[in-house]
Amino acid sequence: MARLAVVTGGTRGIGEAICFALKDAGCNVIATYAGNDEAAKLFTERSGVPTYKFDVGDFDACQETVRQIENDLGSIEILINNAGITRDGTMHKMTFEQWDQVIQTNLASCFNMCRAVIDGMRERNFGRIVNIGSINGQAGQYGQVNYAAAKSGIHGFTKALAQEGAAKNITVNAIAPGYIATEMVRAVPENVLEKIVAKIPVGRLGEADEIARGVVFLASDDAGFITGSTLSINGGQHMY
Repeated sequence: MARLAVVTGGTRGIGEAICFALKDAGCNVIATYAGNDEAAKLFTERSGVPTYKFDVGDFDACQETVRQIENDLGSIEILINNAGITRDGTMHKMTFEQWDQVIQTNLASCFNMCRAVIDGMRERNFGRIVNIGSINGQAGQYGQVNYAAAKSGIHGFTKALAQEGAAKNITVNAIAPGYIATEMVRAVPENVLEKIVAKIPVGRLGEADEIARGVVFLASDDAGFITGSTLSINGGQHMY
């Protein structure tokens, strides 16, 4: 029987690529999203992957929706914590709302979703959790104290939860993407984008599919002896 995978923030960008890749690998896939109904509709039309709309930063909403998904489709065996936002600004200009929104959506969501699925994974003696971090959580980035803190927190969260899950055959790993050619990155002014690419040893932006292939491997049976690891996929920009 195909395993059920949930991808948060799964209707666009890297999340969309992950959904397609997991589906191609034989998984039953669910994508979650927060607000863009039109993008979710188009995504489902293209992929055939059903979507659930809720705020992953809301603990109660995560509990309720995970119960609904499992009632509808069965046990969640693979969780990809991909949802993320940016609210950039230097510290002396950043508001508490900018800080809190990013921490809740990018970091608290990992706790919220893992807490909702971990008991079932423990009971079944199997689970695959992959958290999407960032090169900026490893190296820091000017104007992103909120984002860097959240993504760095994901890397520590991953290592701790991996130790808790190991005896129950639950692996927990992270992927730290570099600069990927998503809609958000492509929107960066061309002169700024050229400077970013100039710092990447392979000389180009990454592709969302390259992140997705890493996720598929870490979610597979072949990766059963890998846990607590962070896979950096950044073209050599930051070797950590």
